[in-house]
Amino acid sequence: MKKNDKRPIGVFDSGVGGLTVARSIVKHLPNEDVVYFGDTARVPYGNKSKATIIRFSLEILRFLKRHDVKMVVVACNTASSFSLPAIKKACSIPVTGVIGPGVREAVGLTRSGRIGVIGTTSTIQSCSYGRELARHGAKYRLFAQGCPLFVPLVENGFIDDPITYEIAGRYLKDMRAVGIDTLILGCTHYPLLKGVISDVIGHYVNLVDSSFAVAREVKGLLDKHGLGAGKRQRRGKIKCFVSDDTAGFRRLAGVMLGSSIHVRKAAI
Repeated sequence: MKKNDKRPIGVFDSGVGGLTVARSIVKHLPNEDVVYFGDTARVPYGNKSKATIIRFSLEILRFLKRHDVKMVVVACNTASSFSLPAIKKACSIPVTGVIGPGVREAVGLTRSGRIGVIGTTSTIQSCSYGRELARHGAKYRLFAQGCPLFVPLVENGFIDDPITYEIAGRYLKDMRAVGIDTLILGCTHYPLLKGVISDVIGHYVNLVDSSFAVAREVKGLLDKHGLGAGKRQRRGKIKCFVSDDTAGFRRLAGVMLGSSIHVRKAAI
């Protein structure tokens, strides 16, 4: 068991959305470095089969292992829904996804027990959030809605656009009708649409951005396994790799992080 382990944390997503998780990790764990992989050549994952998503995830895992990561964070909700067991089986290092931390956050926030989750088609059809919520007791009810157009809207920069409001209104209409008080953003792209979603669903509804809960989970696992970086002279950095479209990724990453980043294209 290592102490003062300076190796990076590996984070991956189907595209740019997982940077919300990477950003939260370096914010709450300022001594940790992150190697991030965005599978921009094959985004979105939400319309892919389970077998394909597992194959993509294991390919990315091999890439992250080449960078000697000490932990893997599956920042993609769709990959978390389908690939987590296969990734854990292929790893001797700690692995976490985004579903468990997000559900625990929602349970802590809800007053009525009526919780909504929005995600890609594959994530919603996997029923992974429902299974996770069931572990917390029968008093919680989950209302799920697939929002397949949200990811391409984010990836193409339609973050605050009339068409995004119109689509959100259609997606969230039933959520408003059943009176949820807490909504899990079940895709790492969706925090970029927080303003739109809050305007449409109602500002009284708690929005759960799993990235903060994941950062706490990462800290707990690093402490448990003695893998924390310890003190260092500089703040942690995010090193980004993508499978395609470095310019587009860099543009959206700049919007998300508030600063320009260096992005490299990598084969997996």
